[in-house]
Amino acid sequence: MIEITKSKVGLVKLDIHLQEKVEQYVGAIDSAVPLEEQGCTSEVRRIVAANGTYILKSAFKQKYREWLKAEAKVLENMNQQRDIPLPKYVGFIEEKDSSHLMMSDEPGITLTAALRNSSSTLVKHELVRSFGNMLNCLHEKHRKELPQGETDWLARQLAIAKRYVDHGLTSGEIQLLKHLEENRPKTVQQTMIHGDCTTGNVLVIDSEVRMFIDVAGMIDGDPRYDESLAIGAFREDPACLDAFYEGYSRYRVTEEEYQYFNGLYEFF
Repeated sequence: MIEITKSKVGLVKLDIHLQEKVEQYVGAIDSAVPLEEQGCTSEVRRIVAANGTYILKSAFKQKYREWLKAEAKVLENMNQQRDIPLPKYVGFIEEKDSSHLMMSDEPGITLTAALRNSSSTLVKHELVRSFGNMLNCLHEKHRKELPQGETDWLARQLAIAKRYVDHGLTSGEIQLLKHLEENRPKTVQQTMIHGDCTTGNVLVIDSEVRMFIDVAGMIDGDPRYDESLAIGAFREDPACLDAFYEGYSRYRVTEEEYQYFNGLYEFF
């Protein structure tokens, strides 16, 4: 496994072999600082280097390495487009026991942090409304740059969930999976989706939600999945929920759909 050791307060020292490979993309590294907000699937550091400032995202478990490779592929394929706000792909490194994605360092904080830090109800509603609007715009798009599945998106996700259950890679229960398989919701037109559209996976820039991050699952899929995950953080707040749907005007999930897609999310 790639060794990552602390060199001084707030900084980390990269394994020399990894550092050499990263520097081929970004130039000589001055510092590597862990971000304050860390996910549960990877380690994320801000790299200050000769050619600029970058984000280095590293995964070590096989499942999360697969997700990171998928994210790298999405970012690389989408690198030249301008209509969907994403970090810019810089490079991807695969080691024996780890994988590492380099991307642009974008300004802003997650919507989760912005909502937590805001003391104004009005500001919270504006943030949530902008979240709904950006997701609405995404669901109106379809891009040939995104990977296309051989089967419909939901069938593919259920198959992946089954594999995760069989190999002990998820906390989701087999009984729930059987319920999901036997009670699939009515089919809708697939659109481009984010695939993990929580408040922690969008960035607030200049007081608006303006960028998607953590896009391993960005593919043509069921937009109700994104919608169901998006509203989870404020679903019990009617005013916030209304603000979201002022921005997201294309559809409103039913209670049954919300429960179904959040049940599916338990496997990922």
